[in-house]
Amino acid sequence: MFYISAYLEARRDEYYERLLAVSRDGSWTEWCVFFLQALTEQARGNEQKSSAILKLYERERDRILNLTRSQYAIKALDFLFYRPIFSASAFYMEADIPSPSARKMMKILRENGFFKTLRETKGRYPAILAFRELLNIAEGRQVF
Repeated sequence: MFYISAYLEARRDEYYERLLAVSRDGSWTEWCVFFLQALTEQARGNEQKSSAILKLYERERDRILNLTRSQYAIKALDFLFYRPIFSASAFYMEADIPSPSARKMMKILRENGFFKTLRETKGRYPAILAFRELLNIAEGRQVF
């Protein structure tokens, strides 16, 4: 996914000047070079993030297998990578893990700091949890 807006926002003055130069002077080459630099920088960032996500998956795969000793550990991990912000009830219903095993795994994962609780269980509303390490990588900064 290319998010060019951050690059353009960080270089707002140059961005506007390059656009104006296209209209005013027909400076298409300079505009294209500027835009290609934005794409290149974004591609490098994406490559770094994807590498970090792969390393996280490999590390957490070993960790979750060791902690849970469950045949469903990989299914749980895959769910977390597919849906890093989720309700506890969604995990129980959608992770394709039998309910008793899912509940046991959720308890173990919560106790071992896999998640940040965004909202505690409140009445009929289930807890909302975040797989913080994945989200921090995706955001490129410590959000959780």
